[in-house]
Amino acid sequence: MVVEFSELPDSSRVWVFQASRGFSEDELNEIKPKIERFLENWTVHGQSLKAGFDIRYNRFIVLGLDESQASASGCSIDASVHFIQSLEKEYNVDLLDKMNVSFKNGEFVAYKPLLDFKKMVKQKAVSPQTIVFNNLVNTKSEYKEFWEVPMTESWHSRLL
Repeated sequence: MVVEFSELPDSSRVWVFQASRGFSEDELNEIKPKIERFLENWTVHGQSLKAGFDIRYNRFIVLGLDESQASASGCSIDASVHFIQSLEKEYNVDLLDKMNVSFKNGEFVAYKPLLDFKKMVKQKAVSPQTIVFNNLVNTKSEYKEFWEVPMTESWHSRLL
């Protein structure tokens, strides 16, 4: 069952997929119904899952799952990964590469390979207060509070 992301409880599990580039408005108009169709059919052992999604900055796809009714299993998580892989192929974009960093550069969201970001830190091209996206958050509550934070408040701080 698909619900608005805002209606999911804060305890809901989330998965954040960052795109290697921003999606165009036309692409988003195609992608949103595809995500809705996937979520409508997303099940665990034949039971429907209560899920929603959020798209931020035309670049991040966030899937949310209310696990109070049914938890994701290995098979349902695999199904979500296969769905994301299908988006990667169709739109020629990376969504599963965790070795990249997204951060705010003024009003824009920048995307760099981790090694390049490390160099930027060393060269002081980014500061400890640079806003980074912590895609390792696990719950909607963490997503709301700790996803978009200064580098000092994220795993990125180990690079300082």
